[in-house]
Amino acid sequence: MYIPKHFAETEADALAKVMQDASFATFITSEDGTPEATHMPTLFAPEKDGHGSLFGHVARTNDHWKSMDGETPALMIFTGINAYIGPNWYKSENLVPTWNYIAVHAYGKPRIISDTDTIIDLLQRLSAQHENDATGNWTTSKMDQKVLVGRLKGIVAFEMPIERIEGKIKMNQNKKPEDNAGAIEGLRATGDPMSAAVADEMERRS
Repeated sequence: MYIPKHFAETEADALAKVMQDASFATFITSEDGTPEATHMPTLFAPEKDGHGSLFGHVARTNDHWKSMDGETPALMIFTGINAYIGPNWYKSENLVPTWNYIAVHAYGKPRIISDTDTIIDLLQRLSAQHENDATGNWTTSKMDQKVLVGRLKGIVAFEMPIERIEGKIKMNQNKKPEDNAGAIEGLRATGDPMSAAVADEMERRS
């Protein structure tokens, strides 16, 4: 990923927050020069030392799992808040449109998880990230356990220890304060929640 110095993010907690908040990621591998991608919910597990691990699962009918052999390099892309920035919002003249965004790229070699108890625990942790009172706080314990175990035959779970990680937070850090102030005002005026979130992040970093 191309990362100018003023947009680079290396703080472990900031990278972890992106992977947790934007946990629906894009999983990419390449075989014989042909890229393949799968979109999936993920679970990030930090470690005291190192970058931590990513967990997830794919349908067994998705042949992408065959690359999860512990040796094939893979890339997991997390896309955070993002928004278009119109140059009319700036105070300065002759500036061009841009896009502000947050992205994290995590690299590793995924390996398949075969232990049934470990997979069920993973499924519970994955769903717990998103369950709340509005969704009824579903848990795997609410299923008939024989049915649950039977359903496991239809998925392939994996762990990807993160070997390398890159973070980019592009929030107009290279612009003048007065131009950023105009962009923040413009973003909020759109009424779009994502644009408002970008405005908040820009303001926090200005």
